[in-house]
Amino acid sequence: MSPQAQPTPVELYDTTLRDGAQAEGLSLSVEDKLKVARQLDRLGVHYIEGGWPGSNPRDREFFAAVPGLGLKQAQVVAFGSTHHANTSAENDANLAELLSAQTQTVTIVGKSWLRHVTTQLGIPPQRNLEMIRDSVAFLKARERQVYFDAEHFFDGMKEDPEYALTCLAAAAEGGARGLVLCDTNGGSLPWQVAERVAVVKERHPGLVIGIHCHNDGELAVANSLAGVEAGVRQVQGTLCGFGERCGNANLCSIIPTLQFKMGFHCLDEERMKLLTETARLVYELANLPPQRFAPYVGQSAFSHKGGLHISAVEKDPALYEHLPPELVGNQRRYLVSDLAGKAAILQRARQFGLELSPEDPEVQAILQELKAREGEGYQYEGAEASFELLMNRAMGHRHRYFDLVGFRVMDFKAAEGELPLAEATVRVRVGGMEEHTAATGHGPVNALDRALRKALSRFFPRLAEVRLVDYKVRVLAGADGTASQVRVLIESSDGVSRWGTVGVSFDVLEASWQALGDSIRYKLFKDKQL
Repeated sequence: MSPQAQPTPVELYDTTLRDGAQAEGLSLSVEDKLKVARQLDRLGVHYIEGGWPGSNPRDREFFAAVPGLGLKQAQVVAFGSTHHANTSAENDANLAELLSAQTQTVTIVGKSWLRHVTTQLGIPPQRNLEMIRDSVAFLKARERQVYFDAEHFFDGMKEDPEYALTCLAAAAEGGARGLVLCDTNGGSLPWQVAERVAVVKERHPGLVIGIHCHNDGELAVANSLAGVEAGVRQVQGTLCGFGERCGNANLCSIIPTLQFKMGFHCLDEERMKLLTETARLVYELANLPPQRFAPYVGQSAFSHKGGLHISAVEKDPALYEHLPPELVGNQRRYLVSDLAGKAAILQRARQFGLELSPEDPEVQAILQELKAREGEGYQYEGAEASFELLMNRAMGHRHRYFDLVGFRVMDFKAAEGELPLAEATVRVRVGGMEEHTAATGHGPVNALDRALRKALSRFFPRLAEVRLVDYKVRVLAGADGTASQVRVLIESSDGVSRWGTVGVSFDVLEASWQALGDSIRYKLFKDKQL
């Protein structure tokens, strides 16, 4: 029997730090970019496009710091453009900046759509070909590995395919290692991509063919996969699909699909398990909320809410999951809601270290209280800590820790241009002792949070570790306008773990108090369990 053929490798080229950074609302400092580069190296991508060294001081600073990163897997790439039409490659400032970045590999972008050449650049078509060939040859002669990004290639193929292909030929003549076909406007369709990749592959069999897709038609991932199927061996994209306008091809979806569903090799098995961690790190550094519904790496990607679904997944996960979440470093979650049945309760109980059977009366009691409270507006999908406390109360494991005697909050209107100021007074009872204290904060909830922890800190010193990391208020559906109920969801952290709690009331401060109280009780409960 002949040995099994090895999967065809596909190079991963990440451009989060350059193209992804052009996304609206995304801003990364130099230190942020260095952290992302380290993580991408851990993940195992082959190339990290660090930025355009000639465009801004921040990218220059990044490239200067790259040698100190000690990267083991990835090559950092400097990005730039072909030389200016009014000068030569030898005298072009942009190409000089690329060399000063001192990366082994460089990528240069050039026009391959005739309309861009004549309209944007305003130069003869032949001059554009010279710029491509001479720029690549200049960098190649200085011992750089060069990739040529053919900007607007697929649009060029629609309008004047022979000129678009001639642009690629010019880059090949200059000595490019690879030709990257760009769907810059993001308007191509998968079968169009496949057809045009096949043409390029036939004309340049000795070169690496890459693809760089944008997501304006929500087809960047599909187009990239179609390209690989047709012969592409380098995929460019960004983590989480960040990028200008509608974003770039999402590597977090492309990588596992290529490897687990199409039979190509992108990452080693252990590195693939870092995919979810890597995606969430980028969101954290960008100070943006993670996209919970993202395929593969989103918090909801392997979450199950319906009771029938949960029961089926308990028997065989493949019934409602297209692959095991552990392969990409994610995890299965059973959402506790009024749609869930006993299977969800039992699973969450096991997760919390509580052994229950379907016949236990506590299970029915928990389910009944859950349905009743969700009928009142409570929601536990993002408030697992509140649900764990509810579950323990239903089983008779009540941990009060402290009782509220009362609180009062006063809000002050600050002078124009100054931050709002509020003062909260809190009275709590711990055992037979009562504590009465006050604190100020920027807004009533912040003041209440500070006062509560100040009152309890002498009894429970480890509360100093807790900080509120997210706070959401939602007005529940109703016809009462400003008298409607609100639901408050709070996410807290002690630096080791995060937990969510919930409160519901007609008074936003009362709802906030419920969520804050549960947050602190959960911290105390969690520490006691350690």
